[in-house]
Amino acid sequence: MEEKKQHFRHIMLDYFKKGKNATETQKKICAVYGEDAVTERTCQKWFAKFRAGDFSLDDAPRSGRPVEVDSDQIETLIESNRRYTTREIADILKISKSSVENHLHQLGYMNRFDVWVPHKLSEKNLLDRISACDSLLKRNENVPFLKQIVMGNEKWILYNNGERKRSWSKRNEPPPTTPKAGLHPKKVMLCIWWDWKGVLYYELLPENQTINSNKYCSQLDQLKAALDEKRPELVNRKRIIFHQDTTRPHVSLMTRQKLSQLGWEVLIPPPYSPDIAPSDFHLFRSLQNSLNGRNFNSLEECKRHLEQFFAQKDKKFWEDGIMKLPEKWQKVVEQKGEYVVQ
Repeated sequence: MEEKKQHFRHIMLDYFKKGKNATETQKKICAVYGEDAVTERTCQKWFAKFRAGDFSLDDAPRSGRPVEVDSDQIETLIESNRRYTTREIADILKISKSSVENHLHQLGYMNRFDVWVPHKLSEKNLLDRISACDSLLKRNENVPFLKQIVMGNEKWILYNNGERKRSWSKRNEPPPTTPKAGLHPKKVMLCIWWDWKGVLYYELLPENQTINSNKYCSQLDQLKAALDEKRPELVNRKRIIFHQDTTRPHVSLMTRQKLSQLGWEVLIPPPYSPDIAPSDFHLFRSLQNSLNGRNFNSLEECKRHLEQFFAQKDKKFWEDGIMKLPEKWQKVVEQKGEYVVQ
């Protein structure tokens, strides 16, 4: 049995290095060795471990002395995906959730807008934020470009949503506590692109499936088709300014080549800045409010809720999300790089 597990892990690592995702790998293994050979969740755990730079194929000890985890491992995971939950990090590293929370506290991270950010920004973080915001302010004053921006980002949508509130906290105060979802909540990933006029294109991935470079590049092709249809004047007369996150797969070589092929200018925000990212501080915040307390029995129910949410948002909602950016940038400069508290 142990030899078979090791064999499957070698296959997973091989497919990971070839750029495959966990879902594809699970299907390929089960096609050869039987439908019960390995679960998709097992593949996801090992792929997350590989993405964190750990290519060991051995199980972590399950008893005896507690597993010792270097804080660097947790920080590496957060750097690769700042939307990981503490439960997901604990599952990947095979440690307790409380251990993860203790490490995060020691590392000085807090969760805001579902994104892990440093509780106290380093001097470099502050300077990077000031420099980026000052540059964007001056650029927009000289040649206004806000109506050229296309926003893109992802968000997990839970099937069962408890009442949840997210707020900024003072530095010496613990974050407010809220009821937790199940250990492995059923969820789907929303991938969405929008501008000052509204939604351009969105997609819900299959249950618990994440995104890789191949999928992201195919989505960019779909976005290009949507732009050609919905914003021909932008495509034909002005250069699209594409705003995206700084984590994988958004900055992979394959993605950079695709964006270069499309001819879009890429606007990458400074790291740890959900307070000046419209998807985080505006769209996803409003969407989460609509999800609080809602439960879905199927993907179709989830889709209907999203369609209704988008349809109810008038032009001013989308316009505000983009047009308030200069105000946010100005506040960052005035506050010497510190977070803009809503």
